[in-house]
Amino acid sequence: MSDPGQTAISGIGQTLFSKESGRTVMSLCAEASAAAIVDAGLEPGDIDGLISFSMDTNSDHDLQQALGIPAVRFTSRLPFGGEGAYATFQVAAAAIESGQANNVLVFRAFNERSEYRFGQPNFDPTKIPRDIHRSQGLMTPAQIYALWHKPYLDHYGYTNEDLGHCVVQTRAWAANNPNSWFYGRPLSFEDHQRSRWIVKPVLRLYDCCQESDGGMAFIVSRLDRARELAQASGGPVVRILGVQQYWPVHGSMMYNYYKPDLVSQDDTEEVARALWEQTGVTAKDIDVSTIYDNFASSIPMSMEGFGLCKPGEAKDLFRSGAIGPGGDVPVNTNGGLIGEAYLHGLNNTLECVRQMRGESPNQIADAQLALCAGRQCGMVLARE
Repeated sequence: MSDPGQTAISGIGQTLFSKESGRTVMSLCAEASAAAIVDAGLEPGDIDGLISFSMDTNSDHDLQQALGIPAVRFTSRLPFGGEGAYATFQVAAAAIESGQANNVLVFRAFNERSEYRFGQPNFDPTKIPRDIHRSQGLMTPAQIYALWHKPYLDHYGYTNEDLGHCVVQTRAWAANNPNSWFYGRPLSFEDHQRSRWIVKPVLRLYDCCQESDGGMAFIVSRLDRARELAQASGGPVVRILGVQQYWPVHGSMMYNYYKPDLVSQDDTEEVARALWEQTGVTAKDIDVSTIYDNFASSIPMSMEGFGLCKPGEAKDLFRSGAIGPGGDVPVNTNGGLIGEAYLHGLNNTLECVRQMRGESPNQIADAQLALCAGRQCGMVLARE
């Protein structure tokens, strides 16, 4: 993205987030995608690009047929999970800015609760393990991330009580969000601390993200076209001001404990440095953030890595209530993956778009800049 800010998210769509959709994954994907096209004010024939994750099981061609898209000129699959969610928008922007496409559909849909549970052990002994630790019993995401995060948390003096104060606030946002699984159901600190251990002493039950069924889609368009569409609808333009990713040689999507320094946030800090340089803004300019929170321990690490606060200071913000309703550092105002749903991080992007449009159930007054943050990927959206 040599000339940042020349694309915009012109349309968004989602299905109901549930625990048992009772539907095919393709039907979820098509519903969300069709809604995004309508939301953008476009027709299926206007879409000429398709992008998703390599993990998504929906065929590009089948989706094209389901939506009635006459022809597609650009397709791409990103080899990441939720940590790389925002890379889909980086590729969409690159395709548009290079003239390969005009309106790109970014999609993700699955029945992760009712069909395939990411949170459960899934190990085929007939295949060579992709990580030596799997053969030693390290097979669930909670185990993997707890091992990765514990050195950082210990170094800066974090306890599970600190994570509890964080989760209580994200659940408070979720309780006021009709799209959230926990709508109307806030969580008390005492309930958090009474929940069972998943990986002691790092993660309790309520520190873990959900397993969800559902679909999510976005339309990324040329900025000039997005302005025309917004003028017709009377809504604001949501620009992709910048997006970056960074994967160092010893880094990993999940098994990120081969780095020489397990406390270092070099990958996240490099994403942040490049993102601020690309966009010309700083962490202090951000009005609202969504952080990829597959586990509660991810939130302080990303907040500190992106410079929303100094290393070790997020726990003070948690205890003061700063990230929750009424706080001055609002984070995961949809409830995040812990409170709203787990759609591989893309539902957090949808919340940032709604914040920039002024449409969030937990709207931050006069929000102009939103940060979508993961540990190895980040994006800044701007209300034009």
